[in-house]
Amino acid sequence: MRRCLAAVVALVLLATACSAPEAVRQPRLGESAFVYVKNTDVITDWDPGTSYSTEIIALQNVYETLTLWNPVTKKSVPRLATEWRSSADGRTWTFTLREDVTFHTGRPMDATAVKEAIERTIATKSGAYYIWDAVSSIRVEDTYTITFALRYPAPLDVVAASAYAAYIYDTKAAPDLPGWFAAGRDAGTGPYTVDSWKKGAEEELTLKAYDGYWGGWDRPHYRTVKYRVLPGQEQAWRLLLRGEVSFLSRPDPRLFARATIRPGLRTSERPSFQTAMLLFNTAEGPMSDLRVRRAVQKAVDYQGAIQALRGGVMPHSGVVPEGLLGHVPGRTPRQDLEGAAELLRKAGYGPGGRPLRLTLTYTEGDTDQRVLVNRLRRDLLRLNVTLRARALPWPDQWERGKKRGQDIIFMYWWPDYPDGYSWFGNVFHSADPPVFNLAYLNDPTTDALLDSLPELTVTDRATAQQAFVRATRRVLDQQAAAAMPWVLNYRRAYLGSVQGYVDNPAYPDTVFVYDLRPSG
Repeated sequence: MRRCLAAVVALVLLATACSAPEAVRQPRLGESAFVYVKNTDVITDWDPGTSYSTEIIALQNVYETLTLWNPVTKKSVPRLATEWRSSADGRTWTFTLREDVTFHTGRPMDATAVKEAIERTIATKSGAYYIWDAVSSIRVEDTYTITFALRYPAPLDVVAASAYAAYIYDTKAAPDLPGWFAAGRDAGTGPYTVDSWKKGAEEELTLKAYDGYWGGWDRPHYRTVKYRVLPGQEQAWRLLLRGEVSFLSRPDPRLFARATIRPGLRTSERPSFQTAMLLFNTAEGPMSDLRVRRAVQKAVDYQGAIQALRGGVMPHSGVVPEGLLGHVPGRTPRQDLEGAAELLRKAGYGPGGRPLRLTLTYTEGDTDQRVLVNRLRRDLLRLNVTLRARALPWPDQWERGKKRGQDIIFMYWWPDYPDGYSWFGNVFHSADPPVFNLAYLNDPTTDALLDSLPELTVTDRATAQQAFVRATRRVLDQQAAAAMPWVLNYRRAYLGSVQGYVDNPAYPDTVFVYDLRPSG
């Protein structure tokens, strides 16, 4: 009898131990704010004309563009423009604007304001201003109609949906517009406006609903959006379980697996356009030797890192990810330590040669990058190469990169608008001073090839694809300017009370909060 009783007790204990975890707390509808967690500072640049970094996750909720790229149809859809048309040769584009839109400053948004915003962005010659390179002139037809004349054919409806440099904003907001923006102010038309900004604080940014938003607030919406900076994922996870955080943009594989089975949480997973890049210093130091660059390319443990990240990333082929013009299949890299050792030997380094020391920076709080860096450090040590890696907040890493402050920089890249040219034109075209050309590549042959791409993309896509193939070979094989370890697989974990989330890879890590529906 006691043995039977003990068995019953054991079964009860086992059932208790194996019972489903407690459901995640959901905020009450009336107290609901959408809280987004990031692992590094949110705002690098407040100016919508020059913004070109991580602040996209907030600014796409504050500012709007003429069009928006739809990830389902893979076409542009209306945003501030309601319709558009182009001439047969693709060199004239006319947009009709919404008539009920105001900036957060109170000024009406009309064709004149749109013209002024785009012309100011072009004049800054900063950030992604290049997206308007085809534009030769902008003409106001009437209050709500605007026409663009182009120097060469371009898909302006897609350009106008760009994640950067396509924002429409009030250029009359202040006499000193750059200084006014730098203080944490905005002049957008979007559903949210800046409530508070505390640079360097954990609760860095809070947005509030703009009551005059043209879309209205009749249906349930989040009226407050908060952005918190938490370098450690465990803390963010605990806050998500307590309902104090709404959305984790990139939980590590272990946390994502737990989120998929946790009551009260939702998850999302889809391939992205976001690629990891190891950019090599081609201008100076030991990596200026082509043999050393090729050796490091071969030393990267591509497959091992992908397996360790358990579905969080996917193998990469070429420079441009699959799904965009410019992708080159059949180029998935693999580790070759023997080949790396031979190249180092020819350069005077490697086993039996002179010791080699390399410096690398990667983004603080990015656990995926750390996995690859640790593997690369281990494998290079076997080749008599010491890798000194340093994790930095992205703004600091970027500033150091622009000053040629390392041999290798590990960063992510995604397109300004859904087109493969963004990788080549920004990252591998010569630039002085460098902005994102952090390989410091200065190759006239590459430049001439890249300069042909924007027009070919519209007029002859088959020839454009061949140009992308040649550019890929030039950058990765002949110049060995980079290693491309993976493409991110976007994985999100968020509260079950958050309804209507759609991941749009053209706007990386961005949640369009107005489109969500909060529930209690």
